[in-house]
Amino acid sequence: MAILRFRIYWEDDDSVYRDVAIRHTQNFFDLHSCILKSFEFDSKHKATFYRSNDNWLRGREISIEKYDKEYKVDPLIMANTTIGSEINNPNQKFIFEYDFNKFWHFMVELIQIDKEEDSTLIYPCCIRTEGIAPSQYGTKGLVDSRLAEMEEKYDLKPDALTDGFGTEGDEMEEDGEEESAKDEANDGY
Repeated sequence: MAILRFRIYWEDDDSVYRDVAIRHTQNFFDLHSCILKSFEFDSKHKATFYRSNDNWLRGREISIEKYDKEYKVDPLIMANTTIGSEINNPNQKFIFEYDFNKFWHFMVELIQIDKEEDSTLIYPCCIRTEGIAPSQYGTKGLVDSRLAEMEEKYDLKPDALTDGFGTEGDEMEEDGEEESAKDEANDGY
């Protein structure tokens, strides 16, 4: 059974991506769910795929359901459309659009086809993660907890520092500046 490996880039930052492996017999709804899980998004919003070419131009739509909008051609339905049926070339591309209010766009590119499946994996699955995923609803909980741990570890409290500098040694520096000024004045004689 062929295993398709896709790289899913976040449109706003191509250094943020996920590699996903999926069987060619699985459907686009499986891919949709795997993408959302790998980017830590919920599945509460509308979504659609578009077949694409090398220039990322939108082609035929593959949607969760038929939405209330005008279509030139009715969309394919994710749950009824196998991924293998939409692969036309070894570098096939799709555009994944999620949450039609926020318009999250992901570029989906076929990067590898394996003839054998890995018996240790349950498909579909995320097999590589690069970069911190964008936050779907504002600040990310994981980042917040990391920052809180760092603040606690290094005692970084906003009121503990003044303009990035502590107050320790300020008196000594002032005395040292006065003495060096006296020394410079005496050097001339």
